[in-house]
Amino acid sequence: MKSDFPLCTGFQSPLGLSRRQALQTFGMGLGSIALADLLAARGNLRGTGHPPARAKRVIYLFQAGGPSQIDLYDWKPKLIKDRGKELPDSIRKGQRLTAMSGNQASLPLVGSPFKFEQHGQSGRWMNSDLLPHTSKIADDICVIQSMNTEAINHGPGVTFMQTGSQFPGRPSMGAWLDYGLGTLNRDLPSFVVMVTKGKGGQPLVSRLWGSGFLSGKHDGVRFRADKDAVLYLNSPKGIDRPNRRKVLDHLRALHELQLEETGDPALETRIAQYEMAFSMQKSIPDVTDLSTEPESTFKLYGGEARKPGTFAANCLLARRLAERDVRFIQLYHQGWDQHGGLPGGIKKQCQETDRASAALVTDLKNRGMLEDTLVIWGGEFGRTSYCQGSFSPNNFGRDHHGRCFTTWMAGGGIKPGSSYGETDEYSYNITRDGVHIHDFHATILHLLGIDHERLTYKYQGRHFRLTDVHGHIIKGALA
Repeated sequence: MKSDFPLCTGFQSPLGLSRRQALQTFGMGLGSIALADLLAARGNLRGTGHPPARAKRVIYLFQAGGPSQIDLYDWKPKLIKDRGKELPDSIRKGQRLTAMSGNQASLPLVGSPFKFEQHGQSGRWMNSDLLPHTSKIADDICVIQSMNTEAINHGPGVTFMQTGSQFPGRPSMGAWLDYGLGTLNRDLPSFVVMVTKGKGGQPLVSRLWGSGFLSGKHDGVRFRADKDAVLYLNSPKGIDRPNRRKVLDHLRALHELQLEETGDPALETRIAQYEMAFSMQKSIPDVTDLSTEPESTFKLYGGEARKPGTFAANCLLARRLAERDVRFIQLYHQGWDQHGGLPGGIKKQCQETDRASAALVTDLKNRGMLEDTLVIWGGEFGRTSYCQGSFSPNNFGRDHHGRCFTTWMAGGGIKPGSSYGETDEYSYNITRDGVHIHDFHATILHLLGIDHERLTYKYQGRHFRLTDVHGHIIKGALA
């Protein structure tokens, strides 16, 4: 692990003073203002040697449950030809299965019943039935067909994708970025989360966008589909904005007195969160007010974009947040866990997400923002090429499959109109250029101007990082 230019993970002066006390003592207090400005702009990255940033921000469209790569992006005509035949031992190679299908007496292969066609100048094969809008941006995206993970269940799988570890307690990707790079907008959170309203499926918990062992100020802020996008943001009745400012000023003074006595960094976090909440009282109503959007916007994203909490509305809101330089925007859409009834289930999921996903990329491109905005679409793993449960040509399910699955990326330094990696003729194993989750995370950090081996935080005696102990840049996916 490189340590030539370690990150600033806690200052201590030779006199044993805290960072703030030292600045106040030696700089008459003026140094603390300069330091605050510096940290807001640069975060905790230190030294030279980090790659040049290609992207300023990330919009991650996370499809929770495990979308079937076989039915969306990874066209396998042999699967259609061999429908109903047993999964060959030469393909399975003794690999473990989940408890949901591991005890099946038979593992019949089932190809996609949907129509695939080539799209764009790149000739990318995509499901034309389910993805009519995403097919139109085939020349703007890079489809990574060789993603892989060790996780075969949802909890560890989603946690792995979001934090770089299957075990709870690590900081999420957005928290790492806020810690390392700081904020670009002091009136909005650097890390915002939205979950499609009214969707069932595997539960999503707040630790997925939490800060783990980092300071709580790096937590993602969840926006709700409600008149109050953020809970408890409004002031009580009878308290106007000037009075609120006075209360916060006095509260800050008390906290700073306590900070001088204790040096407790949690007090600095609390002060920062109070200040952010005050700024958000004005900025959140502005960013969530879609009434200023022209009719052409809703024509692009679809009528669902007018309904708060829908995936389409969240995609539009993501663009508005990106315009205001929110660093990391995470959208969750549940319901892709189709162990049965996949043809009908995946059709409904795509109807809810296809148009808005493509519209977001198109909208960013039209505004000149795709160049420095990295858009990601994908889930925690894929689905099996064999049927789970009883086999029926028109109604079947697929189990979890982590050996290979598909994710696509666009903008922010990604090579448009390209594919990366290959799978075998059954979409069961990777045959070329595998991309592990740590490689995926390393590449995202690289595009944002971070050497993934040097964004670290010392905790419990060792330096942790998002990519844990390995990770390689997916150079073939870069522009």
